[in-house]
Amino acid sequence: FAWQDRATDLRPALAVGGVHDYLTELHLQGESFVRTLGEKLTAGAVFLLDYGFPEAEYYHPQRHMGTVMCHQAHQVDDDPLSRVGQKDITAHVNFTGVALAGNAAGLDVLGYCNQARFLMNCGFLEHLQAATQPVRVMAQKLIMEHEMGELFKVIGFYKGEPWQAIGFAQGDKTHTL
Repeated sequence: FAWQDRATDLRPALAVGGVHDYLTELHLQGESFVRTLGEKLTAGAVFLLDYGFPEAEYYHPQRHMGTVMCHQAHQVDDDPLSRVGQKDITAHVNFTGVALAGNAAGLDVLGYCNQARFLMNCGFLEHLQAATQPVRVMAQKLIMEHEMGELFKVIGFYKGEPWQAIGFAQGDKTHTL
């Protein structure tokens, strides 16, 4: 990590009313990855899952210090420069930036929603009926709102013929990007 104040020419400035001294992350590698997908994919679909927000939520004033979080031995902190090499460092995804990178690479957005909605649209609950009780309990974490269901998001892209992806049949939030 290199902490540095600097202007960026990635896009015009986003109007964030009343927020000053805002710290954020740039997702250059992620956006580059999406551009590479657009270059390599001749026809088909791509689904990306991660935790994050559309831009309006990503830049919410409550996240004025960014989204970097560090994890070590079930402990969480926000200082990636302490105990270097001993912690997992993570940051949320700006899904609006991902969508824009995909569009710039010739991909069309197929849909965007939370992981719970995507999995339920794909028949997740029906598949769980045949599972054992311990498997059902573990699998529920994937769709529970206070676990991974709401925090994780799914964005789909396509190139070529338009798709009708069942994962986005209900609850598509592409309009929030």
